[in-house]
Amino acid sequence: MSLEIKVPPVGESITEVTLASWKKKDGDHVEMDEVIAELESDKATFELTAEKAGTLKTAAAEGDTLAIGAVVATIEEGGAAASAPAASASADAAPAKAESPENPANAPAPAPQAGGESIEIKVPPVGESITEVTLSRWIKKDGEAVEMDEAIAELESDKATFELTAEKAGTLKTLANEGDTLAIGAVVCKIEGAVAGSAPAPVTPAVADKVNESPQDAPSKGTTYASGTPSPAAAKILAEKGVDPASVNGSGVDGRITKGDALGAQAGSPKPQAESQKPAASAPATAAPQAQGARTDRREKMSSLRKTVAKRLVAVKNETAMLTTFNEVDMSPIMELRGKYKDKFKEKHGVGLGFMSFFTKAVTEALKEWPAVNARIEGEEIVYSNFADVSIAVSAPKGLVVPVIRNADSLSLAEIEKAIVVLAGKARENKLTIDEMTGGTFTITNGGVFGSMMSTPIINAPQSAILGMHNIVERPVAVNGQVVIRPMMYLALSYDHRIIDGRESVSFLVRVKQLLEDPARLLLGV
Repeated sequence: MSLEIKVPPVGESITEVTLASWKKKDGDHVEMDEVIAELESDKATFELTAEKAGTLKTAAAEGDTLAIGAVVATIEEGGAAASAPAASASADAAPAKAESPENPANAPAPAPQAGGESIEIKVPPVGESITEVTLSRWIKKDGEAVEMDEAIAELESDKATFELTAEKAGTLKTLANEGDTLAIGAVVCKIEGAVAGSAPAPVTPAVADKVNESPQDAPSKGTTYASGTPSPAAAKILAEKGVDPASVNGSGVDGRITKGDALGAQAGSPKPQAESQKPAASAPATAAPQAQGARTDRREKMSSLRKTVAKRLVAVKNETAMLTTFNEVDMSPIMELRGKYKDKFKEKHGVGLGFMSFFTKAVTEALKEWPAVNARIEGEEIVYSNFADVSIAVSAPKGLVVPVIRNADSLSLAEIEKAIVVLAGKARENKLTIDEMTGGTFTITNGGVFGSMMSTPIINAPQSAILGMHNIVERPVAVNGQVVIRPMMYLALSYDHRIIDGRESVSFLVRVKQLLEDPARLLLGV
């Protein structure tokens, strides 16, 4: 008995996830609640666990995009016999039949009957919302012999790439070309000479020549058709790199080339130009010099997180009346305060005293005076929040994330610093939950840690404003008629002009500046 493992619901707004990596391999034995795979949504990364003990049978490849509820794998009961991969079973079927009483071990496998059955291979249903697919490439060529369950073509939808397999053994007759767009149910090819239970169709001389030219395509003893065949994701990477799959050693099941193998493969030297293609005359001496050194491109599929961030940022630019106002702040008072008390602060609270807690506290005080900066638009209504949930932009390994400090307006500097440490640590380890990244009312981003001098940050929708911190640089400034050198930082407030007027945005930023240049006000609340 087998149990299907499906993509679980992970949030109201999430309809699909990406299979980031397999923690267990196809055919491995797994225990109940053991982690078998890592899934990635546009907001978080989470683990998929086995719902019972048994042998794992994978149904999706790394890099595939899967809808919520889609089958990722099955768990077979009954030990190794029940869990043998389908490809291996297919490869072993012919020898088993040859040794049966009806077919003595020394007798050749029967050839398919003349005028055998011809079956049509159609585009299978691949999802409720998918009505058409693209034939990205033929894995087997027209006229080649194919075995039952052998991958013959690669189809691509707007959500995933998958393989089309032969339903019977026989000779392939292609009916569609690479690049064609096919509706669900459309005929892709035919398999001629297919007879139920027959051996593969005999190899014609033309096909034999092709096999002789590409011996790596013929399964050797102890291998299956999967040996040396790249997965859909791996095939794309190899094609983009210009790498011949025959030169790559597959580490997957039955020698299949995985995405990891493709990423680690290096492009070989270009093939020499054929004699017929060589120019008759040599190039003139005045020809432009050829570029020297390695000139290669590397392509990577965008992660779900990166694609979602891109869509949202473009949507904000198109759907809001975004404007940015600037100011500068003298960081001397805060730097002096930190230098004086940072050791005692860390000794008492167990965390360092950074700049972010001062900025967060200053922002929450300014939001009380200018509530429109803390509001958002929903339809034809303006929603004002009487609390401040401050989102802190963090650069994580897989992209920008914005975990939220809840009720930041009621927290002390030490509590804010502790919350930042916890959230930043989870971001670096890709352990943030959906709840920890949603629901903020205002965002702070610090490009200064990377050396940014000035920027115009983009609003984190559905919020209406974002504060950008920048690099601290010593500059000459005029103070009481005297030119002095002070550590200065530029501040940028990007805001939605539909809800926040110029007076409110400028006044808010000036208030933040005042609180930072006189941090005693943060303690006194004035």
